This record gives sequence, C-alpha cells and structure tokens, in this order.
Amino acid sequence: MAGPPISPGAARAGGSTGGAMPSYGRALTLLASLFFMWGFITVINNTLLPHLRSVFDLNYTQTTLIESVWFIAYFFASIPAAKLIERIGYQKSLVVGLLIMAAGALGMVLAASLPSYGVTLIMLFVIASGITLLQVAANPYVAVIGPAETASSRLNLVQALNSAGTMLAPLFGAYLILGRSKGGTAATGTVLTEAERLADAQSVVLPYVLVAIVLVVLAVVIARFPLPAMGSSTSRVAKEDRKNHSLWKHRNLVFGIPAIFIYLIAEIGVANLFVNFVSQPQIANVTAEQAGRYLTLLWGGMMVGRFAGSAIMQRIPAETVLAAFSIGAFVVMLITVFTTGPVAMWALISVGLFHSIMFPTIFTLGIKGLGPLTEEGSGLLIMAIAGGALVVVQGKLADAYGLQPSFLLTAACELYILFYALWGAKATNALPDVPVEETVH
Repeated sequence: MAGPPISPGAARAGGSTGGAMPSYGRALTLLASLFFMWGFITVINNTLLPHLRSVFDLNYTQTTLIESVWFIAYFFASIPAAKLIERIGYQKSLVVGLLIMAAGALGMVLAASLPSYGVTLIMLFVIASGITLLQVAANPYVAVIGPAETASSRLNLVQALNSAGTMLAPLFGAYLILGRSKGGTAATGTVLTEAERLADAQSVVLPYVLVAIVLVVLAVVIARFPLPAMGSSTSRVAKEDRKNHSLWKHRNLVFGIPAIFIYLIAEIGVANLFVNFVSQPQIANVTAEQAGRYLTLLWGGMMVGRFAGSAIMQRIPAETVLAAFSIGAFVVMLITVFTTGPVAMWALISVGLFHSIMFPTIFTLGIKGLGPLTEEGSGLLIMAIAGGALVVVQGKLADAYGLQPSFLLTAACELYILFYALWGAKATNALPDVPVEETVH
C-alpha cells in the first residue's frame, strides 16, 4: 500500500517515520546486486584488453581506444537514459538496462566468431549504454533514499559491492579468457600465428554467454520485485520548482562534474594498463594471465577501502576523507613512476585502496543541496563518467614516452581531486531535500 512521501529530513527527525526507512533495506540489497554486476562486467574489459591486443595486434593507442568507446557511451547515453526513466519509471528502466547489457554480451559472441575489432567496439558500446541506464537510476536512488549527512557513507557501502564484482572479474577473466588463450599464457612479446589468433578470439565466447544468462535472470527478478518509487508523484512539483533555480549556482556540482571526469581518467588508466605494466620485465616479468591475477588485488583494495570509508564517514566529514585519500593516491603514483620491480608493482596495486571512495564520495558531494535539481545534477555527474574515454590520452603518452612515465597523468588527476575536496565540494545555495515515496513503482 502506498504511504506518504518520506523525506530524508523526516527520516532524520525520527517519530513515526522512524520505522519506515528499514522498508528500503530489501530494495537496497537488490540494487547492490546491480552495482556488483556492472562492476564485474566493466572490469572484465581489463582482462579483455590485453587479450584483444594480442588477437588484433594492437598498439597501446588502439588498445585504450577500446575502453574509450566504452566510456563515450556514458556521454551519449546519459541524457536518453534520463528521458527513458522519466517516461517509463525507474524499475522498468533497470530491466531495460539489464536486457541491453545482455544483448551486448551476446553480441560479443558474434564479434568473436568473425573475429572483428569493429564489431567488438560496437558491442562494448551497447553494453556500456545499458550500464549507463543503470547508473543514472541507481546512484541517485541510493544517495537520496536516506539521511543526507550519511549519503556518502551509504553510497560507498553499496559501491563496495561494485568493488566485489571488480575484484572477482579479473579471476573470471584470467581463467576463462587469458588462461584459455595462447596470447594469455605465452611469454611477453610472443608473436601469434593467424590460426592462434583465431583460436584465441573464441575464448571470449563462454564468459560472455554466462554473463548474458545472469543478466537476463537478474532482469526477471527486478521486474517482479516491489521496488519503492523515487518520488514519482512529486516529479511534477519538482519540475515547476526547478524553473526557479539554476544548477550552475551550486559550486559543489560545477566543480564536481570535472572531478568525476578527471577521476575516471585516473581510475581507468590504471585498470586498463595494469596488466601490461606488471608484465614488463623491469616490473614483475610475468605472463598476462599472472598479471591478471594481481589485478584482483587492485580491485580488492577498492572494496576494502569502500567498506572502511563507509564506516569512517559516519564520524569524519566526507570532504576530509576524500582529501586524505587523494594525497595517498598522489604519493603512490609517484612511487609507481619513479621506481621499478616489486615496489612499483605494489604501489600501483595500492592506488586501488586510495581510489576506492572517490567516485561515490564526489557523486554525493556533487548533488548535495540540489533539492529539486537533484535529478538533472545526477545526470550530469553520470555523463562525466565519459572522462574514462580520455584513457586514450594515456595510451598515446605510453606510445610516445613509455608506459611507466604515462602514469604521471594519473598523479596529476589526483591533485584535482584534492582541490575539489578542500574547496570545490563546499555546497553553495543549498536547497531542501527531494522527497522519496514509499510506494511500489
């Protein structure tokens, strides 16, 4: 049965609304499974990239272009995703997003059977478009559903499940893709024959068929789940109210959009070039398959950091925690660039811990105080994930100056995050919270 709208402010006040918030627990648990799946699928790319580099004989620029296409989808799909949510609602949009992802995963089977570099790019764009739809819906839902002062803590908590997916994906990819291919098990620099490349291309079929099956099952579960609405009956009021306000008067959003954009350059650059970096003779001198297993530790650090960050932010302001983590990330990236051997490898692995809280914390700080502008602000922040497409810049730097020096770009990105934490994240012109309804959508 539909109940009255419950605002974050009312939830904080206690009283009769005190027992309402736990009713969202099951919904948040289900949404956490979405965070897990899109983290899992995104990071499969990190083991897929060195695989495709071998199959198609790509340079670093062409390799990172694959990931650029993935993140370009965020730029083009974010606004259509927001329009779709407005038209059919959050729950149906989540189902559509999962089915789009499943279609793209099956398309990867087609790309492998050809094999085709171009079809691979198209199918990755399709999968990423589905994930964009999930992101536009799920991130603001989690951020707004509870008390505003713990929004960063709450989003970090569910993002920890995202990191669990990113931690398991390299093991999955290393075993089913790299471990079953000649390029993945051969020594670095081995040149494959045409027959070996064709056989290696087929190794992605089984992983993506399994992924497609899981996505379809999850879509069916969500379609049948009584998911609470996020203010469906208040959207008309908010639309009228929005006319009286401007997004660009909110400093935390204005500087938060480039913060997300720049952070994604750092995170994706590290993740995409990690296997190539670690497998170098002067670093760890291991095969791509073995390097893929180390990648699990990078994402595991992100999961641990998000759980820890969620707890820390219950007591310490999110801005302070973000500043501390950005300083840590800057330091370990300098160590990565200017040392060699195990020290450089473990420094790069440890950046996952420091990157862990950045996206969810920047996101919640960015929409803080937006009130009826929260939906538009969220859409712009999700669109900024397209910053991951500029990982191709690091690919060009790696081709021109070497892979190790290219991580100076990552270090520079950490400095902007520090600036945002210290000054840019301070909210201006704060507006009342957007209410959330306890109705089935």
